[in-house]
Amino acid sequence: MALGALFLPNLAASAMGKAEVKNVGIQLYTVRNEMLADATGTLKQLAKIGYKELESARSEKGLYYGLQPKEIKKITKDLGMNLRSGHVALDKDWDRTVEAAAETGQEYLICSSMPSKGQTVSNYERVADMFSKAGEDCKKAGMKFGYHNHEYEFEKENGKVLYDVLLEKTDPELVKMEMDLGWVILTGNDPVNYFNQYPGRFPLWHLKDMDKAKLQSTEFGKGAIDIKRMLQNADKSKMKYFFVEQEEYAGEPMASVQYNYDYLRKLSM
Repeated sequence: MALGALFLPNLAASAMGKAEVKNVGIQLYTVRNEMLADATGTLKQLAKIGYKELESARSEKGLYYGLQPKEIKKITKDLGMNLRSGHVALDKDWDRTVEAAAETGQEYLICSSMPSKGQTVSNYERVADMFSKAGEDCKKAGMKFGYHNHEYEFEKENGKVLYDVLLEKTDPELVKMEMDLGWVILTGNDPVNYFNQYPGRFPLWHLKDMDKAKLQSTEFGKGAIDIKRMLQNADKSKMKYFFVEQEEYAGEPMASVQYNYDYLRKLSM
């Protein structure tokens, strides 16, 4: 691993001089049902396991699982955790979304899916304009705006990768990308190539393993994603925070959450 990576906030030098993963984050969609049933209790469980960084997601109880923005800010702070980011929609409630996120003290607002349908270059150019405006709104509120990919953004029109349109048509200072590493790899692309081509555009990651046959997430080490290689290239991405995400499980979600945390803590770079 490059020595520079040892100074990233997510990696630390061990007594043996190797890099170890620290400041492990989690996307709360991973424990979505648990958060809806008992948000505070679930956060306490995650803190006990060792998770430090959090990213929220929209739910049927709102952006913060029934908690008010200042409530979740206090709860997470008291638990020694940080709400860093949140998945939201770019919709008619956007202004209210920005205001609420600013109250939590989070750094990033991430659009979690395409706000306009159409797998064409022209539509992605329109969306890029929307993202640029959203980026300006977030900057005024003291935050950064970003977009989270799935697999469909890597489709092509006339040989042009649609995801690349978003990267090329938006201001790197106003629009960041949260790369879902699992989906990028399953579409046949290499995240490292994107890190090299678009330096500094990917400060956030969704770190997940993927079952290639089932096209769904699984526990770390059980799928097709080389988790260690991804983390070894964190410096190229200028990754600031990563969030463990798993949407499907063979057993209980919290057991997978514990398993994934333990897997990361045992990794040595």
